[in-house]
Amino acid sequence: MDIIQLLPDSVANQIAAGEVIQRPASVIKELVENAVDAGAKNIRVLVVDAGRTSLQVIDDGCGMSETDARLAFERHATSKIRQADDLFALHTMGFRGEALPSIAAVSQVVLTTRMASDEIGTCLTLHASRVVSQEPVACPVGSNFCVNNLFYNVPARRKFLKTNTTELNNILTAFERIVLVYPEINFTFYSNQQEVLNLRAGSLRQRIVDVFGKKVSQDLLPIEVDTTICRITGFVSKPEAARKKGGHDYFFVNGRFMRHPYFHRAVLNAYERLVPEGMQPPYFIYFDVSPADIDVNIHPTKTEIKFENEQGIFQILTAAVREALGKFCQIPTIDFLPADRPDIPVYDPQRDAVRSPQVQYNPAYNPFSVSHPRQEGGQGQAFPDITEGTEMTDGQEIPETPAFPSFTDFPGQPEPPGAATDQPALFDSPPLSGSPLLSEMSPTHYQYKGRYIMTAVKSGLMVIDQHRADVRICYERTMERLSQRQSSTQRILFPEMIHFSPSDNIMMQRFLPDLTAMGFDISDLGGGSFAVGGVPAGIEDADPLSLLRNIVTDAAQQGISSDDALHASLASSIARNTAIAYGQVLSNEEMEQLVNRLFACSNANYTPDGRRILAILPQQNIEQLLG
Repeated sequence: MDIIQLLPDSVANQIAAGEVIQRPASVIKELVENAVDAGAKNIRVLVVDAGRTSLQVIDDGCGMSETDARLAFERHATSKIRQADDLFALHTMGFRGEALPSIAAVSQVVLTTRMASDEIGTCLTLHASRVVSQEPVACPVGSNFCVNNLFYNVPARRKFLKTNTTELNNILTAFERIVLVYPEINFTFYSNQQEVLNLRAGSLRQRIVDVFGKKVSQDLLPIEVDTTICRITGFVSKPEAARKKGGHDYFFVNGRFMRHPYFHRAVLNAYERLVPEGMQPPYFIYFDVSPADIDVNIHPTKTEIKFENEQGIFQILTAAVREALGKFCQIPTIDFLPADRPDIPVYDPQRDAVRSPQVQYNPAYNPFSVSHPRQEGGQGQAFPDITEGTEMTDGQEIPETPAFPSFTDFPGQPEPPGAATDQPALFDSPPLSGSPLLSEMSPTHYQYKGRYIMTAVKSGLMVIDQHRADVRICYERTMERLSQRQSSTQRILFPEMIHFSPSDNIMMQRFLPDLTAMGFDISDLGGGSFAVGGVPAGIEDADPLSLLRNIVTDAAQQGISSDDALHASLASSIARNTAIAYGQVLSNEEMEQLVNRLFACSNANYTPDGRRILAILPQQNIEQLLG
């Protein structure tokens, strides 16, 4: 009996949709790219409930005929290529003919379209790849795709969608990657009938400012290089604009967003010794390469691109970024106002004669002579007798200095039992708190290389990572504040301004009530701008703007789906950014307090992200090391 059979088109489309359409952001990406390929000058995007209920893309492009509208939803039906060789001469965003059939396989689609040469348009309705109706309709030139109830026939996929905040953030991220390539097109984005973005056509620099705020314009340095291999244009940032997290790093090749770790390393090489290790400088770099020298047909999302001459482009990119940094990041000159300029006299050799200093010495001075004449001043002046008054009388003994200080040499430290004997009883110190392990600790701690705290216990030597220990302490303290929603605020003398991109602004709006409950004083100024007027008491030394950016970036990367996860992410981010830094020297009292607070936590062994805080080197291992 034969067991191999062809799958129905509906099943094959659903399987393909699993690769092409991963979430609502994938639908927006495919439909907006089709609108760009259609030559649209105005594109509107409308989403409801972060795409769960509805996604709509309206453009004024060339539109489609009645036949093309029906054929566009068939697999591998495309107007972009005709033969295999066309894959190496692509000048459009799409080419596979998989996007529309994949979208139609997992949703309910309504397409309204008309060409400029037609007097009447077409309205086509599909449910799960099945054509429900097709009828003529009056409509403007262009296309209007309305995708409703995404994944309604694939409940497993719909169940694994994240919260509306996370999905909307992903949609805006995909939208930003397209609008940054086409500054000559007008884009408008609406979420739940509220305008989120309204981008007018203009220059590339203006488009970047419209998306990421005016402050980024001050840090942009243009780059431009044209070679036989490729042409590179765009902007890189000044070194002081580098961030630890949440940096805007964008690569585009022939108008298509891409990820390329190899080229990212080329940019970082240009910033070597200019930014601290681990910092990411923002950049917006555009490559123009011959389509025959690249292969975009690697992954269904088309974000991975293979270059024929990667090493050559790597060297060109590094040189271009270094040239931009060297050309525009020069040391500023000091320019005094005329009224405040100091009066510097002009040097006149005849008037301002300078005489050489005269050296005076005593030729009769003999350092090996027992007695020599003393001189007043000069090099012959004798030194005072430092041994005067220290002569020992007969029978007097020199006091013996101990090799090691006793416990009484440390003020504030209790003398442990047995300190009066020859061998101090370090393992019998009184308990510090209720923890059994604390009762075994030595009252004196030692700091090693500004990173570890070492203390003796009965079983051996305990080593504590001071930064991770403080992360655990700050995390539990912040979680307690969030649960009680009672915290004090330390006002900032001059409020500071911070601006978020549209995608990050969605996350910031989600966190705002919880940040206020933690003690932040944040005012929403609209358009992604916020004024920070206060921070929680106890973290005044932290940079509030960097702290908020790291909080938003961490939450966006983790994909928060519940309030508990949100609180844990906020507390973890704040703890990592406000904990004791490596290299900070601690006094014995500070180390004592840190250890006591650590063992008062619910989990003293691991940080919130699962890294070990302490380790104990057994006494037996120490004895084996020493032979």
